[in-house]
Amino acid sequence: MKAIAFTIRLNSLYSIRIPFTWQSALTYPILPPSSVIGMLANALQRYKNNKRPLEYLKELEKQIEWAGSRLLGPCVIKSYTTSAITKWKEKLGGKFTNALGRQFAYTKLLQCVVVFNDEIPDGLTEAIVSIPLTCGDSESAVTVEEKPQIKMAKKIVLSEQKIVDTVFHVPLEVEGIEGKGRLYLMHERCLKKDKRFPLISYICPVEENKDLLMPSQLKVRCHQGNTIAEIDDLGTVVLNKSDGSKE
Repeated sequence: MKAIAFTIRLNSLYSIRIPFTWQSALTYPILPPSSVIGMLANALQRYKNNKRPLEYLKELEKQIEWAGSRLLGPCVIKSYTTSAITKWKEKLGGKFTNALGRQFAYTKLLQCVVVFNDEIPDGLTEAIVSIPLTCGDSESAVTVEEKPQIKMAKKIVLSEQKIVDTVFHVPLEVEGIEGKGRLYLMHERCLKKDKRFPLISYICPVEENKDLLMPSQLKVRCHQGNTIAEIDDLGTVVLNKSDGSKE
């Protein structure tokens, strides 16, 4: 297996809405797996521009074993009240708008990592550095700091218990997680499968320090049958509790 890693600089505030928080529009501090995959599919489609956007998304999802991101520095999250238009036509004196809460985050840098089952898709590296990228929504522009790095990765189904350190999100179902982190429900993929689109519970290595969120590290006790991926120079990611098969 191979992995691609790249660092993005956030050019402004960003809002990656947690799906079930419509009225309050809470934001993730990092890009969930689905946002990382969507960002790459969008870049690849705009770079090649010879198929429909969903076709690129389907191709990427088939080849991706794991995707995620992590903070590389402090992150601040603030809440604001915005107005949303709810009606375009109303009697005089009627109400046209509704007050909505929305969170925005800001951090300087995020690292994105994607592990592929085999080779890196053709043109993906070039697309990342040549196509304008956005983080979460279409307004949150990001800049790629340097050319993406290609790393070798090894998928391992553990035959015995092993304690691993990781700076990336870990499935909550894995027993024996130590360290400081935050629980987030995130989509693992962008497309529905068998009419299902579940939110999966992950512990993200994010530590609260007064009004800031700081990057942290988790120590995970992986049992026999757990699946991990060891990435050269980047460390270990925990794939799931059992054998790495996707539901």
